[in-house]
Amino acid sequence: MKHQRGVAIIIVILIVALATSLSVYVLNQQTLWQRQVEASFDRGQAKRLSLAGLDWARAILADDGRNNNVDHEGELWAKRLPAMPVEGGEILGFIEDRQGLFNLNNLVLNGSSVPAYVAQFQRLLNMLGLPGELALNLADWLDSDNTPQLAGGAEDSYYLSLPRPYRCANRPLTEIGELSLVKGFDASIIKQLRPYVSVLPSPTTINVNFSPAEVLAAVIEKLPLSDARAIVLQRHNNPFKSIDEFKSRLPNGGRDISVTDLSVSSQYFWVTGKTKVGNAQITAQALLQRTSTWPRVLWQNIQ
Repeated sequence: MKHQRGVAIIIVILIVALATSLSVYVLNQQTLWQRQVEASFDRGQAKRLSLAGLDWARAILADDGRNNNVDHEGELWAKRLPAMPVEGGEILGFIEDRQGLFNLNNLVLNGSSVPAYVAQFQRLLNMLGLPGELALNLADWLDSDNTPQLAGGAEDSYYLSLPRPYRCANRPLTEIGELSLVKGFDASIIKQLRPYVSVLPSPTTINVNFSPAEVLAAVIEKLPLSDARAIVLQRHNNPFKSIDEFKSRLPNGGRDISVTDLSVSSQYFWVTGKTKVGNAQITAQALLQRTSTWPRVLWQNIQ
């Protein structure tokens, strides 16, 4: 009898332990499910706020375009505002000009390379301590023919000889990361170029109110880099209202310098929004083209 009572007690203890374990498991699963639901809700809310922020950027750019045709660093859209509180979190966003940078797709027009723009990109590369032949390689990647540039370059014959062969794109770039496919470009070079170049879907002028000094010196052949840096310092408090005004502030009034393909206005802008709700964080990025009606979203990524 004592033995049977001992077995019974052990069985009871095991049943209680099992029931306790099941209770703990169910409670943990419920807690996990609740957290997943909350996280999903927070992420959805953060995404909706990010999209609302993108619409805000489009609205402010549209309003600015209706009121004036000069874009510069002192405008409301160009100012970086502090994070704004929202229910359960905060949202931070800013707009950046993209036409002060050198548009890599300018190297080719209607399928043919444009020597003047290739030379400009070569000058920019040289100022950054990078080989000028990269400009030829990129021109070959973009143009529609299969003939390498006379002084270098790379077409299908080069890319098809690689261990993992592929062909030239023979079309404009869609984003700067594609440069990793072009002969001579690697991650470090692309990182070095990012502050100075853009990838825009159509030929663009350079907005002198936003250009880094290196870009100004590259697109204006006889402009020394030191003078370009002085111009950048001056424009912070006194932006250019016209290209004639820009020329007047160049050495010798710009008489010895060609200033073609320059402007004081922009069509293309880069929008970045960062939203935090609860434990969810969303980053939204978009390339906008300002039109006469409402800015178009050409590319966006929300993650």
